[in-house]
Amino acid sequence: MRCVAQKVQYAAFMRDPQVLTPEATAVAEAIGGRVRRWRADRSWTLDGLADRSGVSRRTLVGIESGQSNPSIALLLRLAATFGVGLAELVEDTARSAGRIHRAGEAPVLWEGDDGGRAILVGSTEPPNVVEHWDWIIRPGERHTSEAHSAGTREIILVHVGRLEVAIDGHLCQLDADDSLVMSGDRPHLYRCIGDSAVHFTMSVLQPGVGGGN
Repeated sequence: MRCVAQKVQYAAFMRDPQVLTPEATAVAEAIGGRVRRWRADRSWTLDGLADRSGVSRRTLVGIESGQSNPSIALLLRLAATFGVGLAELVEDTARSAGRIHRAGEAPVLWEGDDGGRAILVGSTEPPNVVEHWDWIIRPGERHTSEAHSAGTREIILVHVGRLEVAIDGHLCQLDADDSLVMSGDRPHLYRCIGDSAVHFTMSVLQPGVGGGN
């Protein structure tokens, strides 16, 4: 693993939010229904939720109607505002002795222009939320992320290909079988480097989730 200090530019990189696959449409509708219901349960107006979350009213209207494909950053803002984990926002996470995702059932929460994708494999419940992600990023694709909540930590393991990670301007290059433990509460970026796709898994710890009332 090689890390060098170098300033980088952070640019949003998401698929067109107006073009939804059937799978993405189902996820967007589920998210919209939960946001709408949770907002009503708290007697919040759209403007009130916008003020609390930092997500614009116009964007919230699109999310609640299931007509937009919100970025992971926006989903994290909303989850924090409602005091829930990300998984609870995107799927039914009723407590049980075990929760199985059959192949193809886990939600895809990011898609790149050339077929990359990020799947939220599973998550524990608040207050100390652990998420497990499966990522494929193809050549030319990248994903940028805002700083997560204070104390968030990420563990990345590269399985195939080469991954570049930028953490608040510091670059790390990871090859297959390399791993990285990093702070997730700083702006960061993941980028495929090389001529083939990079496949990596990531575990994310978010402590103290549940205070967003």
